[in-house]
Amino acid sequence: MSDVLCIYYSRTGNTQQQIQEVAAELGAEVVEIRDSVDRSGWKGFFRCGLDAMRRTTHPLQPFETQRKLGDYRLVIVASPVWAGRCSSVIRGFLKEHGGEIRHAAYLLSRGGEEKNEEIYDQMDLYTPCGHVAAVSLRAHSVGCAFWREEFLRQVREFLDQK
Repeated sequence: MSDVLCIYYSRTGNTQQQIQEVAAELGAEVVEIRDSVDRSGWKGFFRCGLDAMRRTTHPLQPFETQRKLGDYRLVIVASPVWAGRCSSVIRGFLKEHGGEIRHAAYLLSRGGEEKNEEIYDQMDLYTPCGHVAAVSLRAHSVGCAFWREEFLRQVREFLDQK
């Protein structure tokens, strides 16, 4: 059983690809979460932006991890960037379960040039522990592999401390 949990939401598959690469490097458990909203197609795209701007959350679908969230040494939370915010699905997860996490790290998947690093602070509002590492990745960009490796270095450094 792994000491690291990678939990994510991915609408298009970009966030899923990024977190699966990180999880494979760390030998981590991977869990996808979803909410009760149909986010497919162009209507779903607009719904995502609207929910993010309004900070709306919806009930999460049931998900299962190998152990309780508080029993993991590190929980890596991965979210796409929607309208300059984390996805409403991840916000819903953090509102409901953020207090159970002992140590968090964040992976953002973005489509634009802006890194949106202020989202880390937004996510910290729901995780009293704050974060030990964070990265904002743009799939297929020149620096994506470099920043993913830097994130992995920070995570490994944290895991080696304990």
